[in-house]
Amino acid sequence: MPNGQQQHPAGGQWYPPEWPDRIRALADGSLTPVQPRLAATVMLLRDTPGGGPVVHMLRRRASMAFAGGAYAYPGGGVDPRDEEHHVGWAGPSQADWAARLGTDPRTAQAIVCGAVRETFEEAGVLLAGPAPDTVVGDTTGDDWEADRQALVARELSFADFLDRRGLWLRSDLLGAWARWITPEFEPRRYDTWFFVAALPEGQRTRNASTEADRTVWIRPADAADGYDKGELLMMPPTISTLRSLEPYGSAADALAAAAAQDLAPVLAQAALEGGEVVLSWPGHDEFTKRVGLDRPGGPA
Repeated sequence: MPNGQQQHPAGGQWYPPEWPDRIRALADGSLTPVQPRLAATVMLLRDTPGGGPVVHMLRRRASMAFAGGAYAYPGGGVDPRDEEHHVGWAGPSQADWAARLGTDPRTAQAIVCGAVRETFEEAGVLLAGPAPDTVVGDTTGDDWEADRQALVARELSFADFLDRRGLWLRSDLLGAWARWITPEFEPRRYDTWFFVAALPEGQRTRNASTEADRTVWIRPADAADGYDKGELLMMPPTISTLRSLEPYGSAADALAAAAAQDLAPVLAQAALEGGEVVLSWPGHDEFTKRVGLDRPGGPA
């Protein structure tokens, strides 16, 4: 989406210019919500000397139809093949993950596999190893890149990729952190689980995503400050999860805290109040917007 079409309210929050009309349509019953697609995204952390962890973020290209120019984490939709049974699996079982995520084991496997796969596809980082207690040390060779591109093109399933290389998916390297569901008025909706993970020793990130024009390692507090100043654009789930990382002094501290994180889904609600549509995210008052029913344009 061209920069001129983006809406920039207080801070650096991004929202699409068509939101007001769609919110009004949802409020008057003329819009039927679409079913959200399962998705996963990973907040990849790296420790720095004396300064706490930094998080890996990418900036979506301004030409993207959705959230162009906004900063996000590596992630994307779950591939139906992510639930294939022959995945080499290390760490908490699929049943354990199902209990944590509040879903069935096959869906839990698909979500966790999706998180690991998308991190490799978009950042070149692979949370897998040749044994259940190891992790690959380098994924920068031409053969790795060929496999990554085949995964992106869906020419290769993640299960087949792991099997062919004799790798175990390290589910123990992930911690479930949050769950956000795209608002009901959006034409494309995702039910997204956010995970936290530490950058494996020896690996390094790269801008492997065709949807991003920049990647950065940045301290959560610095990124949040950039958002507050309107310098870094972010969607509500991104800035919310980013702020939640600020208290932790290391990647290990954040991973240890993951088990206690609330995974109740956050879903925006639209209500009619005095000639306005009020859009709110329960528990996140900073994102509340008011849209006048009698006028076009953005939130008040």
